[in-house]
Amino acid sequence: MILVNINPAYRSSELDYVLKQSGCQWLVCAGSFKTSDYHAMLQALKPDVRGIISLDPNPPEGFMPWSQLSALAASVTPEQLQRRQASLHFDQPVNIQYTSGTTGFPKGATLSHHNILNNGYMVGESLGLTAQDRLVIPVPLYHCFGMVMGNLGCITHGTTMIYPNDGFDPLLTLTAVAEERASGLYGVPTMFIAMLDHPRLGEFDLSSLRTGIMAGATCPIEVMRRVISQMHMREVQIAYGMTETSPVSLQTGADDDLERRVTTVGRTQPQLENKIIDADGNTVAHGEIGELCTRGYSVMLGYWNNPEATREAIDDAGWMHTGDLASMDAHGYVCIAGRNKDMIIRGGENVYPRELEEFFFTHPAVADVQVIGIPDERYGEEIVAWIKFHPATWPLNVSCKPGARGASPTSRCPGTSNSWRRFQ
Repeated sequence: MILVNINPAYRSSELDYVLKQSGCQWLVCAGSFKTSDYHAMLQALKPDVRGIISLDPNPPEGFMPWSQLSALAASVTPEQLQRRQASLHFDQPVNIQYTSGTTGFPKGATLSHHNILNNGYMVGESLGLTAQDRLVIPVPLYHCFGMVMGNLGCITHGTTMIYPNDGFDPLLTLTAVAEERASGLYGVPTMFIAMLDHPRLGEFDLSSLRTGIMAGATCPIEVMRRVISQMHMREVQIAYGMTETSPVSLQTGADDDLERRVTTVGRTQPQLENKIIDADGNTVAHGEIGELCTRGYSVMLGYWNNPEATREAIDDAGWMHTGDLASMDAHGYVCIAGRNKDMIIRGGENVYPRELEEFFFTHPAVADVQVIGIPDERYGEEIVAWIKFHPATWPLNVSCKPGARGASPTSRCPGTSNSWRRFQ
């Protein structure tokens, strides 16, 4: 069977689409999670499947409890298992992961055994994982970060896997690291920000940490510096990729100097190729910005039952077009400038949100920031920055009186709600 990962945050319409588009025959679900009642959702949908298996020990009528499925294993003989194993091949699809596009419904990135087993192994090799390591994995398991980089990275190296909770919680994650004396920790930037800003951070002994990965989104330089200094993750690495490439295609190394680990996404992983091209498909010179493309074992088989989208993403030479803007230096280190569609053209000038976000992060009060472009009659696009401050620095000690230098006539002081604020 092919594993189809389903985001637990999906509502009924999204779940219905994924089940039908993938042709799911069996469904495994929890009883509920956060605000979602999966039993009620599925009873209302009545999906056309052979069966629904519930992790709840006492599910409603029509659901098979996990214990009943598990008991069926006793009826399978070793000979039957061997015959099934012999019929499988490493290039066959084993996993479909749905990725949200900029328009339309999610597309099912179809991945093979060859894709994800090798990618998990390569990520673990870069981290130097061994059977003595203990990795805390608070990232979602329906995503490549948890399933491939986490689970398969550990399984291929005999590394202990630690799951702090069924959903991310900064306090429980810090507790797991300290109590289990973990040597590694995964997370997206917002997770690390939440842990670094937690008021009880100083209570935990995190000195056992040495490595880990920050990925899944643009990794702010200042956040990386704090992870290294305050969480002792001296060998923390940045990984870049996308679901369609299983996912990692670029990764920093433990022996890279701090500057490269905080300003780049590293170099091309073993057995893969990366190139950066202009709008005409020509490879750009070192230092120039263009679209990043990846080729090699990690590139997906295609989008499930969507040949048109597959042709748009993978060219005839096998290159996966990522849609990300990047530049590469003479040593092969790659810097991500942002999404192709995210580039802001203000008054004819190309502006890359990532560069502005990195500048904002140099201010000690800034915890997180997103820079976007909005329509503007004069410049075509104008730049807007949404900023989240560290709790300990808010409210800011700044002047914001109406009419003051650097303040608009309608601005208000920090702490007020529903207002635009311009700070001197």
